[in-house]
Amino acid sequence: MKKQLLIFDFDGTLIDSVPDLADAVNAMLTTLGKDTFPISTIRNWVGNGSRLLVERALVGKIEVQEGELTVEEADYAEQVFFAAYKEISGSKTVAYPDVDSGLKKLHSAGYTLALVTNKPIRFVPKILQSFGWQDLFSEVLGGDSLPQKKPNPAPLLYVCESLKITPDQAIMIGDSRNDILAGQNAKMDTLGLSYGYNYGQDIRELNPTEAFDDFAALVAWILASLDHSEL
Repeated sequence: MKKQLLIFDFDGTLIDSVPDLADAVNAMLTTLGKDTFPISTIRNWVGNGSRLLVERALVGKIEVQEGELTVEEADYAEQVFFAAYKEISGSKTVAYPDVDSGLKKLHSAGYTLALVTNKPIRFVPKILQSFGWQDLFSEVLGGDSLPQKKPNPAPLLYVCESLKITPDQAIMIGDSRNDILAGQNAKMDTLGLSYGYNYGQDIRELNPTEAFDDFAALVAWILASLDHSEL
């Protein structure tokens, strides 16, 4: 089956947004009268969407136990975080090396590109526009666009259905277990990138179809090995 659709994760795959996220997290914590954390700590909390990032910051660790926070506490803190992130979103966010040229090469080669992120959708268009990528992606989903988010396969399957492309014609590309598991759960091939946010775990341990240490190598492999044909 020929490959037509490349579904990309966003944070940790195409962009390094941790500096902005860390600033927003620490602004939230300051507003709430709590101690702040270094960016190296916050980096390990990113990747499961805003709600879990906020909860991890409130308890100061990656594993949040049931009963540690009330729903009201987390709700309020998340709104404070959203307000802070809205003010600073994009100011320190950068594209990883070769992502801009790589996306354009893949688009020009005839692949359909889609974006599926766990970031709240309200923050995605501004960042895409800041890099001039808004016209590269045929479908864009955020973590709150559907009731489910990665690693649930629902967002990936929704994109396939929307674009009238079957899962076996698609590839999920990302940096974390959420991306690889979502692709595997959707019964599609997966390509892993080792440089992003994966909680210290080597992306290769998740058994993606292929894995790469930089975006240029991934693009070169797709253009040389796939050529719109089977993996």
